[in-house]
Amino acid sequence: MNKCVIVRGGGDIATGTIYKLVKSGFQVLVLEVEKPSAIRRNVAFCQAVYEGIFTVEDMTCVLVSTIEEAKKVMSKNQVAMMIDPSGEIISKIEHIALVDAILAKKNLGTTIDMAPITIGLGPGFCAGKDVHVVVETMRGHNLGRLIYQGYALPNTGVPGNIKGYSKERVIHSPCAGVCHNVKKITDIVEKGEIIAYIGEIPVYASMSGLLRGLIQDGYNVTSGFKMADIDPREDEYENCFTISDKATASVESGKAMNLSQDVTITVTAEDGTIAEYIVKAPTKNSFEKFTFDEEWQSVSDDPNNPDETWLSPNPVRVWASANQGVQ
Repeated sequence: MNKCVIVRGGGDIATGTIYKLVKSGFQVLVLEVEKPSAIRRNVAFCQAVYEGIFTVEDMTCVLVSTIEEAKKVMSKNQVAMMIDPSGEIISKIEHIALVDAILAKKNLGTTIDMAPITIGLGPGFCAGKDVHVVVETMRGHNLGRLIYQGYALPNTGVPGNIKGYSKERVIHSPCAGVCHNVKKITDIVEKGEIIAYIGEIPVYASMSGLLRGLIQDGYNVTSGFKMADIDPREDEYENCFTISDKATASVESGKAMNLSQDVTITVTAEDGTIAEYIVKAPTKNSFEKFTFDEEWQSVSDDPNNPDETWLSPNPVRVWASANQGVQ
């Protein structure tokens, strides 16, 4: 059975998706750009592009250059990563699903025909047109909700609120140039302290707190580029190393659910918002009937060119076939 899922993007949110897929028994191939720009690098598999091998929690991602190498890595329950921003590999390896987890707030080229199942994370995708399913990534009540028609909520440009801090948590580059980091992720910084330089221009901490994210040293940023974020909760050191950026779910990865009765799944967002989703237990009415007891009639006088129609009234929730079978 083919269990390969291709994921475009290996940032921190994508990493949560990848981790869940692998723990659920799928093999995952990640496609990344040559120089990823994730800032929460400690919990982003894309860091394997810079380091060759990178581990998040108990899962390892390995950078490879061929499909054969990718298959070997995936067979070990590890994550394989290839540099392929345009997705040329997609048509060259058998896969059952494709997830666009780039989170660019727009569609960078994913189409619904790229896989039997295509999924887009966040805004920029139209479910039913660009992809089969869109997953809501906005913090709050609808976080994680599956959308089968239409779009996710648009990007507000406002970071999530943590202890009353929002926009000030995120630091953008004051100019274009090459970034040289002074601080590192997990450092406690004070407001106004220098955390990096862009060329010779200093970049200051916008508030006091725990440096949760910082772009790769040596990255060539543009002016206004998101390059760091600070968590006001200085005691949240462990969050710098664990996959918990936007949500946790009450269902354990790889654990079967008893669907003899309804199951409630509780999703807790990073800001503390709690949403509950109910998985309904299947009943005898959950499945459509299949029958060959059909009632067709000819509406054409030409026996060599029959034009048949189903007798009215049309049945509800009944499948059938107009195949005449062997004569």
